[in-house]
Amino acid sequence: MDTYKLYLNGEWIDTGSHRVVADPGSGEEIARVATGDRDLARRSLEAAKRALPGWRALTGIKRGDFLLAVADGLRRRAEEIARDITRENGKPLGQSLAEVHATVDHFRWFAEEARRAYGRVVPHQVDGKRHLVLRQPIGVVAAISPWNFPLLLAARKIAPAMAAGCTVVLKPASQTPVCAIKLAECMHEARVPAGVFQVICGPAAPIAAEFSENPICAKISFTGSTEVGKKLIEASAQTVTKLSLELGGHAPVLIFADADFEQAVEGAIITKFRNTGQSCIAANRIYVERSIYDRFLERFVERARELKVGHGLEAGVDVGAMVNQQALDDAIAHVRDAVAAGARLLCGGEAVPGSAGFFLQPTVLADVPDGAVCMREETFAPVAPVVPFDTEEEALAMANNSRYGLAAYAFTSNFTRAFRVMEGLEAGTVCINDAVPATSNCPFGGMKESGIGRELGIEGMDEYLETKHVSIAGIG
Repeated sequence: MDTYKLYLNGEWIDTGSHRVVADPGSGEEIARVATGDRDLARRSLEAAKRALPGWRALTGIKRGDFLLAVADGLRRRAEEIARDITRENGKPLGQSLAEVHATVDHFRWFAEEARRAYGRVVPHQVDGKRHLVLRQPIGVVAAISPWNFPLLLAARKIAPAMAAGCTVVLKPASQTPVCAIKLAECMHEARVPAGVFQVICGPAAPIAAEFSENPICAKISFTGSTEVGKKLIEASAQTVTKLSLELGGHAPVLIFADADFEQAVEGAIITKFRNTGQSCIAANRIYVERSIYDRFLERFVERARELKVGHGLEAGVDVGAMVNQQALDDAIAHVRDAVAAGARLLCGGEAVPGSAGFFLQPTVLADVPDGAVCMREETFAPVAPVVPFDTEEEALAMANNSRYGLAAYAFTSNFTRAFRVMEGLEAGTVCINDAVPATSNCPFGGMKESGIGRELGIEGMDEYLETKHVSIAGIG
């Protein structure tokens, strides 16, 4: 079993305290990772503050060169890191490898964006004055990343922050810290200056409290549950620490009778069961036009039963392990609640028998009442509730009847309807006939209780830049 140290101020630190990381697909203990406390978090912020002047003084081109070197390191070690992700997260290896490649693309995208932190000259309205608008790095950033895409979602914070000229302290999820340490190794190999990027693992509450209350920390970027996001909003109020929050989702999928049928079925399969359903943009409610409802259910269940469930390192696996026993229990509870409320269980609904890991059978529920828990709260699992609708207006109303607004999907071949639906859906990302929307050059984030701010795209780096107005008199 490998033992990993923390990466603080350019050095590898063994604190003497460790957390064991287990493979959710087998229960095997795979690594020991050093952990820190609130005092260590404070020291990491102080190191980041010391490194800030030198890092932000570099040209955007130079900062971009460092990011490109990190991207190259990740690319060279892609197979190794993908196996680490699968072993600590449970997802199929092919999906882990895709996560590493997408991470490489994020670093490359923001390496180029580093040279484009444009300000502007504003035409003056008073003789003898000139006005400038400067865009400058916000300062020290704390990044708190989740376990479901442990490398990719960390990169969405780290790459734009570093490109903008900020220094970063990363707190990865306790379940999945190994790939964060591997990222630190790539930073170290790229000779990123000490203190510019650091990794601290440990208990979330005291470390987050230090990030929220320490005035050194200018911004917190967090991906996780809405409930924890609200706690960060409360905690950061005393220091008015800026926040970017990518929070919970409850994505609806609208499938109209005029859609390409097989494309719609495959799209729903992908957006529901990819990453074992443990994605904030996974389909959580599937609404199907009544005229094709029974046909859709028959084909969708057939496809769900074809999905191979197993350890992520096994060949051909489509659905891997859930992250832990609690996640598995919660998913089964959602299924049982729906059935008790009147839903029909068409397949799945139980843990895979005889397994040492946390595996749930791909599950399809039909005719799920609106009051069922899974229709109101995020089911982070391979569980698909399906409901019929009669009109476009009804479908939009049901889709928008949620406190969340992260992503939404629609399948239709009607061009006019596509525009009505994309404008009517209340979500930060709307996908028309597409099941995998994320790309480095387009913004990602939520509406309503799904978050604050955006990641990726040109908006992603804006989140780490302050806007400063400079007024100059006595000219002319």
